Amino acid sequence: MSAGVPLTTTELSPNWPSKEVLLEDRIYDFNSSATDIADGELLTFFVRERDHIVPGICGNTWGGTCELRQFFVEESQRHRGLGTKLFQAAEQEARRRGCTQIVLMTFSFQAPAFYERHGFEVVATIDNHPRGHRNLLMRKRLAQNQLIPVAPPVDGSRRRPE
Repeated sequence: MSAGVPLTTTELSPNWPSKEVLLEDRIYDFNSSATDIADGELLTFFVRERDHIVPGICGNTWGGTCELRQFFVEESQRHRGLGTKLFQAAEQEARRRGCTQIVLMTFSFQAPAFYERHGFEVVATIDNHPRGHRNLLMRKRLAQNQLIPVAPPVDGSRRRPE
């Protein structure tokens, strides 16, 4: 699309399947081409109860880093250790894939204390995002020779589609 050309409603159609996946794949392709690093894989773990996902964690690994993008435990399931088990499963998989760090963003009203208990440190802060709160970039460095014990698999990871 050239600069100055207005978008049409067709170009903004909300009915395109997997719009986000299309954008993610195009960004991944560009980044891989620019860096010669093409080892990206999706990382997804979740727990189901009667066809309902109660906690889940997802992100990706690429270039020696695991980026956790979504991590949620349903309110009724919190304080039962499910979040810790999911986090440990993701961390172990990141180590298996050769990652030397895990990064994530969380808001000050979400779970920064949980991440700090699991070895994360705040490396950057954006104040007033959202208004009255902070957005925190957190990182955990991983020692490659240290595998952590993990409860039995919850539901595994899948490879990035080719």
